Amino acid sequence: MSNDIRSEVRAFPMGDVTTVTPASAQRVLRNTYALLGLTLAFSALVAGLAMSLKLPHPGILVTLVGFYGLFFLVNKTANSGKGVLAVFALTGFMGYTLGPTLNAVMSLPGGSAAITNALAATAAAFLGLSAIALTTKRDFSFMGKFLMIGMLTAMVLGLGAIFFEIPALSLAVSGMVVLLASGMILFETSRIVNGGETNYVMATVGLFVSIYNLFSSLLMLFGLGGGSDD
Repeated sequence: MSNDIRSEVRAFPMGDVTTVTPASAQRVLRNTYALLGLTLAFSALVAGLAMSLKLPHPGILVTLVGFYGLFFLVNKTANSGKGVLAVFALTGFMGYTLGPTLNAVMSLPGGSAAITNALAATAAAFLGLSAIALTTKRDFSFMGKFLMIGMLTAMVLGLGAIFFEIPALSLAVSGMVVLLASGMILFETSRIVNGGETNYVMATVGLFVSIYNLFSSLLMLFGLGGGSDD
């Protein structure tokens, strides 16, 4: 094997060791972005349909069961063609859960502007953070544990804010998730670039969930937060 295609050995957080070539990392990145674009479009289509039909929100329990059930399915089928179908099922479900939230924001004064601002901020954050990971090629894997603990903490606080009906806590959690989701985009893109993630199906799901969380939290801050003084 010639020096220009020499493999690089990477150590992963779970102790696995695998061999990844620069060409394979680029292939994973291309496939990830292609599938990510398709799933974002599909999720937006489902969200728009849910809005036009004025479908009700499925509720916290159904949302959690649906998300984690479909995520488990994606994880189980990630190495086969069925994994792509599972990704569309998961992202479509997430789009459906977003539809009622978008309708709620649209009913507020300035709701349309809030949605536009959230979309613009999400796109700018994703492009900016991705550019950092792609151009610097720095390894941000050290952020993994901190981000995981932060997301679990945010989820617990978010559920508490819902059950105890504390709007201020909900807004604080939204701000927390904006920072964590931004960190996750940087972390996940870095893993792809540096060979830490070799499955484009799982890479797509990771980035999609981070983008979804970022947009949802910004929507809460721009929309519901802006209307909280009415």
